[in-house]
Amino acid sequence: MTRLAALTWPEVAARASGGGPVLAVPVGATEQHGPHLPLSTDTDIAVALAEGLADALPDIVVAPPVAYGSSGEHQGFAGTLSIGQEALESLLVELVRSGSATFPRVVLVSAHGGNAQPVARAVQQLRYEGREVSAWSPRWGGDAHAGRTETSLMLALAPHRVHVERAEPGATAPIGELLPHLRQGGLRAVTANGVLGDPTGANAPEGTALLHRAVGELVAWVRRLKGDA
Repeated sequence: MTRLAALTWPEVAARASGGGPVLAVPVGATEQHGPHLPLSTDTDIAVALAEGLADALPDIVVAPPVAYGSSGEHQGFAGTLSIGQEALESLLVELVRSGSATFPRVVLVSAHGGNAQPVARAVQQLRYEGREVSAWSPRWGGDAHAGRTETSLMLALAPHRVHVERAEPGATAPIGELLPHLRQGGLRAVTANGVLGDPTGANAPEGTALLHRAVGELVAWVRRLKGDA
């Protein structure tokens, strides 16, 4: 598995001359994930997915993650750092413009749902410019935020950073019922602890299985993009 940040520029140039590697950019967020998960949860998951892709396909180079996203709905909770939709879109456009000078194809791997619209707009603009860029996000199902799904994933990735003793249910109503209130007042309007779902019962084997499935889907998708499948 190759991390861009660990290479020197001659090493990158040598790889690029060998047929054009794919640059995978993890796109995450720095936002609250309840009283039991770290603010880096979305970024950690995006990095794990991109690194899983690189473990499976030798021509993938993993870029340093974009750790700030569009997280305004979480602003009512301490520690959330959001750059908003417009800034994220601009950041990704400029990043891919720069990266495409070396990497003919770029894949954005986003693990935060709030990034969906700016990521899509950035891809649209970049494709209009003739650049080969695509975006992929996992479809986990289950809890919407900081519930059993994300807690299981983090127990698989970094169990020492999960405070299982603090894990407690949040708002457990269907997301469709919560959405109007969430859009108007952010997560604070629907959940006191920042959780949408119930993290109790989360476990590492479940997280490992979820991650394995998602990486498999990402690998198959990238192979299709490259015409390998």
